[in-house]
This record gives sequence, structure tokens and C-alpha cells, in this order.
Amino acid sequence: MKLITAIIKPFKLDDVREALAEVGVQGITVTEVKGFGRQKGHTELYRGAEYVVDFLPKVKLEIAIDDDMVDSVVETVTKAAKTGKIGDGKIFISSLEEVIRIRTGETGSEAV
Repeated sequence: MKLITAIIKPFKLDDVREALAEVGVQGITVTEVKGFGRQKGHTELYRGAEYVVDFLPKVKLEIAIDDDMVDSVVETVTKAAKTGKIGDGKIFISSLEEVIRIRTGETGSEAV
């Protein structure tokens, strides 16, 4: 089993969620986060004063899936979240040692 963690632009969340549902992903966890990468933030003008915004708003998705779905999920997130501009985000893939559904005690793929 794998954990896919994707950091995307907030306005792309609905597109990504709908695309993941179409490929059979049954659940995701979404967290509003802030951060920066190569774009290093930006400056904004507010009431005539210039402010540096170091951390940009992003959305973090966490998706636990079977190994055989990794390629399709990564491709789906990439297509749905891509704008072609700097700051589109990143995808991280990690191994999950075990998954347990608290309510039933199911483990592994059945728990997802």
C-alpha cells in the first residue's frame, strides 16, 4: 500500500477530487496548508504599502491506495492540478506498512 501526498493550488481542489472519483479513489484527506518552493512567495500591495507574502496558501491531499493504483492516481492528480505555471505543486509517494480501520478492525486493502 502507498500514501500519495499531493500539494496543489487551492482552486484546483474540486477538479482533482472529481478526477480521482472517476478513477475509483474512494477517500482522500484534505488539509489547508501554507508554504513555498522555488517561487519564494510574492509581494502584494495593500492600502498603498507593499507586503511580502512568504508562505502561499496550498492544499495538501493524502490518499491511501493499493500499489496497483499508484500510476493512475499520480497521472490523474498531475493532469487535474496542472496549470502550467510555477507553483503547481508536488506529489510525494510513501510506503504504508499497515492500515487499520478503527471501526471494524479490518487491515490492509480492506481498510482503505
